[in-house]
Amino acid sequence: MSENIVLKMSNISKTFPGVKALSNVDFTLREGEIHALMGENGAGKSTTMNMITGFIEPTSGRIIVDGYDISKKPKKAKRQIGYMPEGVPLYSDLTVKEFVSYMAELKGVPRKERKEKVKKAIEETGLTDVQNKLTKNLSRGYKQRVSMAGALVSNPKVIILDEPTVGLDPKQVTEIRALIKELGKEHTVILSSHILSEVSQICNRVIIINSGKIIAVDTPENLEKKVVKDNSVYVTVEDPENKMDAIKEKLQDIQEIKLIAENEDKTKKYM
Repeated sequence: MSENIVLKMSNISKTFPGVKALSNVDFTLREGEIHALMGENGAGKSTTMNMITGFIEPTSGRIIVDGYDISKKPKKAKRQIGYMPEGVPLYSDLTVKEFVSYMAELKGVPRKERKEKVKKAIEETGLTDVQNKLTKNLSRGYKQRVSMAGALVSNPKVIILDEPTVGLDPKQVTEIRALIKELGKEHTVILSSHILSEVSQICNRVIIINSGKIIAVDTPENLEKKVVKDNSVYVTVEDPENKMDAIKEKLQDIQEIKLIAENEDKTKKYM
């Protein structure tokens, strides 16, 4: 494995009863990059992320994290992964500091290092001023930060963020995007989204998944160029006065006009 590849999914498939959620998925995450996993709801994003974290096992294929096969050496592989799930599940009766400390304990951070790492995670996510507040009393944006701090506290190589800006107001979205950019300086980040304009602002590479299959892996810039280049609009019109030929001459961007039906009343339908 190349030294700058921190995660590799090889030929991953996942089948639930009656449903094939993923089919032969292959991609790599490189050190020092922010990656986006894009697709519509139900495309397979959350299933992919749950398998990277080891929460569910693939039906076939291998997942290698920092050189460790997550099926064969799960503890060593999972130590290098921090996960912020969608929906921001927190323990509402804990303060911010208590929650992050609890996550540090769960992740096996040594006791002698725990205090310093909790402090660092809280500072990195901009939570110092609210660290003694109960998580249930925080805004949605701050709850996202708390969840991120919990993912960061063990200093993993890979940070996984599932829909990190869902439900946030515009100001909070801007703040979380800036925070993700900062995280990308020290960690490899993969986030799920369905908004190309959003990921183009913060991500180095985009992985597009559709119906459980990877259909594209490229930079946001190249994907946007491809969308513009390949974008087509299909319009079906009825033409009772036979004006389509004249219209084609005036609209230079029309590539083709095709007769698809002609009724008895001489009405023509073109596409």
